Amino acid sequence: MTVLIAGAGIAGLSLGLTLHQIGVPFRIFESTQEIRPMGVGINLQPNAVRELLDLGLADELDRIGVKTRQYGFYSKLGKTIWEEPRGTWAGYAWPQYSVHRGHLQMMLYKVLTERAGKDCVVTGARAIGFENSDDGAALVLENGERVLGTLLIAADGIHSALRKQMYPDEGEPIWNGRVLWRATTEADAYFGGAAMVMIGHDDLRLVAYPISNSDENGRAVINWIAEKRFPLDATWKKEDWNRPADIADFLPDFADWKFDWINVPALISGAEVVFEYPMVDRDPLSSWTNGRTTLMGDAAHPTYPVGSNGAGQAIVDARVIGAALVQHGLTPQALEAYEAKVRPIATAVGNANRAGGGPDGVLQQVEDLCGGDFVSIDDVIPHADLAAHAEKYKKTAGFSIQELNARPRTIPIGAKIN
Repeated sequence: MTVLIAGAGIAGLSLGLTLHQIGVPFRIFESTQEIRPMGVGINLQPNAVRELLDLGLADELDRIGVKTRQYGFYSKLGKTIWEEPRGTWAGYAWPQYSVHRGHLQMMLYKVLTERAGKDCVVTGARAIGFENSDDGAALVLENGERVLGTLLIAADGIHSALRKQMYPDEGEPIWNGRVLWRATTEADAYFGGAAMVMIGHDDLRLVAYPISNSDENGRAVINWIAEKRFPLDATWKKEDWNRPADIADFLPDFADWKFDWINVPALISGAEVVFEYPMVDRDPLSSWTNGRTTLMGDAAHPTYPVGSNGAGQAIVDARVIGAALVQHGLTPQALEAYEAKVRPIATAVGNANRAGGGPDGVLQQVEDLCGGDFVSIDDVIPHADLAAHAEKYKKTAGFSIQELNARPRTIPIGAKIN
């Protein structure tokens, strides 16, 4: 009666916490020898925060995260296109958090091992495949070991070995021509702190938000992502992942982005180390489940980092899997129920992000209409249209305010598997 999980990232650890909560034995197998904090900043929308609070992690989130108060879009000239409140300031029953991804992962790992014991996570155990039978599943490890369980969940990321076994002809992740440079810099907070901003247009943009609260001098750790589009046939280091970058490759493009509320060149120059990533995703799948094995998180639905959905959807995946197990037991039917609920949403989000239907789509609209220069945004795009665009994406991604607030708990209080 053990559930096997491949991968101890945010997806796998959230699932481990959920399984422990509902009384399901589990083991997580992680490829790295040591779980260490990786990555930079991420955002957790209220639909994901709700699930973490239902796991009893309120104090831990407050300790490592910043409650995001505002989200805004600005033209390449620094002019305001659209601003809206976030989290409880917008009327949600739960906050939105900006947090360092590594701090979130380590917090989940610490709490999980405190609750379930250190033996629940096995490190240095790289998953390379799976096997199904009528009454169980086996996780095949790189060292040749076959670990037997009742169900197997692949949470092993965008390069998932289990997904590759299901879809051997899929190939590598798909690059869309954009390169991301990501880092953190201690800098002056803007708009009173706790504000997330997106500046520019499809060819050149910057996203920034604090992942620490402002100190007495108004300074905070600002997470930022610079993004530039290249031709699809460019030879731009596409084979490199998570590599230290040379800011000279992109800093000149942002030389004039000095506004009265943020100095982008200074922000970029102030980082100790900058990492470079190609912006990639994968085509949506027609199925995630193969017998007693299924995919979750980036193994199931990798998408562009638009709309703050990646880590949050992985957390929601974990909770929906838990609810399905409570209802259907440790059966293939539970995995099918999870997929039936989540896959249409994840596919719609991925397609919207690809097609420019994400919340950031207004940036290119304004660039096309006026080159980012205007006196009043209402003269370019009516306020009502901007509001409708923002609300449409929230509905697509599953965090419309009214719908989320009215939705019952994913897993009822005290629910246990029979």
